[in-house]
This record gives sequence, structure tokens and C-alpha cells, in this order.
Amino acid sequence: MDLSEFLDVFLEECFEGLEVMESGLLNLDAGTDLEEINTIFRAAHSIKGGSAAFGFEHVSGFTHVMETLLDELRNGSRQVDRKTVDLLLASVDILKEMVEGLKTDETPDEERVTALKNALQAALAPPTGDKSTSNPAKEPAATKEQDIWTIRFAPHSGVFREGNDPLRIFEALAELGDLQAYTETEKLPSLAEFDPLNCYLSWDITLKGTLTEEKIRENFSWVGDNCKLDIHKLTSPADDQVPEIHAGTAAEIHNDTAPVSSAKEPAANKTSVQDTKPQANRESSSIRVSIDKVDLLINLVGELVITQSMLNQAGLHLMRRGGSESEALLNGLAQLERNTRELQENMLQIRMLPISMAFNRFPRLVRDLCNKMGKKVNLVLSGEQTEVDKTVLEKIGDPLVHLVRNSLDHGLETPETRLAAGKPEQGRLELSAQHESGNIVIRISDDGAGLDRHKILKKAMEKGLVSDKDELSDERIDNLIFQPGFSTADKVSDLSGRGVGMDVVKRNINDLGGTVSIQSHEGQGSTVIIRLPLTLAILDGQLASIGEDTYILPLISIVESLQIRQENLKSITGSTELYRFRNQYIPIIRLNQLLGNDAGTDDLEQGLLVVVEAEGQHAGLFVDKLQGQQQVVIKSLESNYQQLEGISGATILGDGRVALILDIPGLIHLFHRTGQQPAALAATS
Repeated sequence: MDLSEFLDVFLEECFEGLEVMESGLLNLDAGTDLEEINTIFRAAHSIKGGSAAFGFEHVSGFTHVMETLLDELRNGSRQVDRKTVDLLLASVDILKEMVEGLKTDETPDEERVTALKNALQAALAPPTGDKSTSNPAKEPAATKEQDIWTIRFAPHSGVFREGNDPLRIFEALAELGDLQAYTETEKLPSLAEFDPLNCYLSWDITLKGTLTEEKIRENFSWVGDNCKLDIHKLTSPADDQVPEIHAGTAAEIHNDTAPVSSAKEPAANKTSVQDTKPQANRESSSIRVSIDKVDLLINLVGELVITQSMLNQAGLHLMRRGGSESEALLNGLAQLERNTRELQENMLQIRMLPISMAFNRFPRLVRDLCNKMGKKVNLVLSGEQTEVDKTVLEKIGDPLVHLVRNSLDHGLETPETRLAAGKPEQGRLELSAQHESGNIVIRISDDGAGLDRHKILKKAMEKGLVSDKDELSDERIDNLIFQPGFSTADKVSDLSGRGVGMDVVKRNINDLGGTVSIQSHEGQGSTVIIRLPLTLAILDGQLASIGEDTYILPLISIVESLQIRQENLKSITGSTELYRFRNQYIPIIRLNQLLGNDAGTDDLEQGLLVVVEAEGQHAGLFVDKLQGQQQVVIKSLESNYQQLEGISGATILGDGRVALILDIPGLIHLFHRTGQQPAALAATS
């Protein structure tokens, strides 16, 4: 049977299992939890069984040693300690590399794999001369009375299609004790009707050994609900008392004795787990679909939304002409609009994933860095089930990692420093996510030392970012750390100090259509606030007109819109216009001039000023008028035409016209580069 078609699914399940293992091991630091150990063990067991089925012996062999160590933790023969947890976490890291290697056809470092495997085996070896810690399963059979188990195993016909092989189950059972299996062949069809992908066999099995029912059931966990399974136990069996065996074809596996033939099992000892559910109820409630197919479907729904909007415009024109059928047409268009919007929202939900998939990496990261830096930190995660678009989720991971590392390195102090400052020796680092006004807001907060504004300002002056004549607000000073090449670290370490990172964080977040800012209180801590759109497929926008052209301004960047009053205008050196907004002068960006649109008005009092915020600073965009707000479907300008600075994309309006979507940070950068930006841009009055 060709299993290659199942390989991608197997690899995905491997990575999911490794995440479960890592998360569970980190939870063991807080205290021993038998259920947590069982969860970790099951994940390792699944990876071992799957890799063996695909013939990845190096993965299954390594996982087998891990599984043995986990089994000792599970049965209580070994106590959970930090050294063992560290060893297992390192093993998970190596196992990730091995599984990743299966995906990329790369071989992991064999020396590291061998060294860690030897470390696991050394941990399994009992101390020399210590017989009390030996594995009970390895004791001579005579020291414990063995039980006899009977197993009725009848897999469903599609068991092979699920990638399962009963032979591997028998091999695993044979490792537990003396095994004997009898094959039922009554359901075998004729050769003409035989399908090699279907299973027609069932088995009656006897297993003799010192083991539990749970231990036996684990070997059938891969089959799950795709079988009928009965497990019976005979307690304290006499030599002449053996389980009843159904007639059939004997197939001895791992047993040198002849098959036993007769005995009746006490009814009180019988445990049945026969699956009586209908086949439909056993089917999975989810499917795996390529993200490319989902993206294509979402794009088609976006086209449908545009078509619906165009039909709605045409319907309004017909309504003005009158006619008996116009009202019915408008009612139908209104129903179409509701259905289209609902379809679009449901399609976008398919791409939404909980942000826990990005947050889950941080318990391990914080643990490792705290051990390295000698700090004590309590990591608190909240809002992990907040959902965000898959693309946003994939691209926000690296910025979050840098911000967390920055908090641990620069923000949170050592236990000695915290105690001297009257703080608890254990710091607090919190990652939270929540929905606010149609966006997702992520906060990274710590109760550390906060930002040293005097140091930041001094560094900024040294780099020529500001002058000693500038009067900057605390917020502007704090946000200077996002400037390229800016760093206040006294020395370069492997964590920070090179002046790269925070500007990359800002750029990556801006590329997602989001904003980032920081709030800090010296001696009390800092909070980095990231605002992101829930999805990159649609945008909540404000329609603005310049001449006959329509542009889309992202609502996430708009502070407010206002009529320009002459008394609040101010000019600097006759080239740059400023407007007094909430006791602060902000630059006026004439979009008609910046975008080369000669049709727009030049009279400031005849237009409107849209105040926007980006990268910690405000600016006023001068437009002719505002039309309204609506959700628009984003089309890539780069893939359909070419990339333009200050433009993030385009959309098609209801009347069929193309409207450009403005990139607010890009427009401000473009404005700065034209030379119209004065040095004292944000000077307060």
C-alpha cells in the first residue's frame, strides 16, 4: 500500500503531538500531574507508531527511548524532577528537527541525535547495585503471578485506508508477554470480489503476562473507533484454566507452546467496549484542506461581493426610473446583499485561528531565557482563544518573539535588583489578546524597570534623530526605540544590543496594516500595544474624494475628521503647513499634490482634514470630501500592476471603478522624503 499520500497528514500530526509534549513538559515544572504525563506519553506513542508505519526507523527508535522514560514517570517507578524534564525537552527539540528533516529531506546532526539518545538511555539505567529501582517488568516471571487476557479484535473494513496495520499491533502486544492469535477468515470474499485495501479478517488473541488492561488498550489507540474490541481478564488462573477460543485459523505469534483449547471465563470479569454507534457518527467532524484552495474560494467570494455591489448600484438607478418591478428587484438585491455578506463572513472564519498557536511557543522561550539570564519570571497568557487570520498569525510570530526577548533582557530585572527596589523577586510578563473595534489588540506587559527616557534621548541626539532644541512628549521619546539602528544596550549580547529588531518589528507590523506603540512608567514597567486587522482579505475603510477619484483610508489609522479653521493654521519657512490639533501642531499633507492628482482643490477651507496616526505621530490628510465608510475587498496592486509607495492595494467599487487603498505609514514616509517635513514637526505650542 502506498502511504505517501498520507505523509503530509502524518507530519502535521507529528508537529501537533510535539507541541502537546512540549506544553505538557513545561506544565510538569509546576508539579507532577499524572494526567499530564499520560497526555505526553500518548503523544510520544502516536509519533512512534506513525513513524514506524511509514518506515522512519530513526524517528521511531529515538521516540521509543523517550517513551520508555515517560512510561517510568507514568507508572511511578521514577519521580519527576527538573533534570528529567530538561532532558525530555531537549529530546523534543531534536525530535522536531528529525520530523522537519522528513519534510525537507534534510538529515539532522547525527552526533547530537546519538548523544541525546545515549543520555536518555543513561537516564533509564538504574544505579549500579540498586535492585530496588529496576523495572518491575524486567523481573523474573516467577516473582509475580501472571494473568491471562483474551482479546477479540475485529477491525472495520477500512482500517488499511487509515494507514493502520494489525500486524504492528500484534508485534507490540508480543513485547508485553506470551501472545497467541487465531485468525477468523469467514468474511473473506471470492478472489473476483477481493479488494486488497479492505480488511476481511478478525482475531481472537490470548495474552499472558503481568500487565494492566490500560497497557493493552494503548496498543489499539491508533485504530480508535475503527474496530470492535473486547478485552477479558482471567484473574489468578490455574494451570488447567485457560480462556475460551473461537474456532478459526491458528496463527501463533511469539509463543513456543501449543494453543490452549478450553475454559469458561467468569462473567463478572468481562469488560466489553464494543462500538455500537452508527458508522456515520464515527466519521471525523473535520477535514484538512489546502490553504491555497481556501484562498481561491475567498477570492471568488470577494469577486461575488463586488458583483453584488455593482448590481445594487444598477438597481438604485432603475428605482429612480420607477416601474412596478423596481421594488421587487430592490428587495431581491437586498436579500442577495445579506446572503453575500454572510457568505463572506463565514468564508473568512475558515481562515481564522486562535492566537494560542503563536502564544504557545513562549512558555518554553521564557523558561530557557530565564535559566540563561538567572531571572525569575511568571509568564501569564490571556485571551489565547482570540481568533485572527492565518496570514496575520504566521507573520506576527517573529515580532512577538523579539518583543518578549526584549522584555526579558532589558525590562525585567534580576531577583537581587528587584528585591533591592522593593519588588517581588519574581517578575511578571503578560501576553494578552482581545478584539477591540473590529481589530485585534495584543499587549506585551512587564513590571520591570521601564524605559530610561534620559538614556533614550541622549542616544537619539548622538545619532542625530532629534536635536537638543526639540521638545518631545514622553510618548514620542518612548517610540524612538523603533528607529532603525537604535539601541540603549551598553554591550552587545546574543540576545540584544546590535540596534536591529525593534525597527523590524515595526516594519513587519506596518506591513500587516497594523500599528505598534509603547507605554512606559520608569521603575514600574512597560507595555507594547499592537493593533492589527482581523484579516488581510477585507478592510474597513473610509472613502475619500480628490477631484473625481476615490481613495480608501484604513479606519484603523483615522483619529478623526474635521473642517479646517483658518486660525489654527501655521506655516514654517513658507513651505510646510501645520495645523493645531489638541494643543499639538501636526503637518498637513495635501494628497492631491503628493499623489499627483491635479483635479483636487487647493483651498484648505473648501476641503476636509482627516487626522491619522502612524508610528506614534499624527498627520492631517487634506481631501476634497468624505463619501462614507464600507468594507472593501483588498486586491494586490503588486501582483496586478506594480508596487507603489504610499499605496497598499486597490479595490473595485460598486460602480465598477478602481479605488486605491492608501498606506498611511508609507504616505508619511513619502512626505518626509520630499523635504516638506520640518525638523520640529511635533513641537508643542
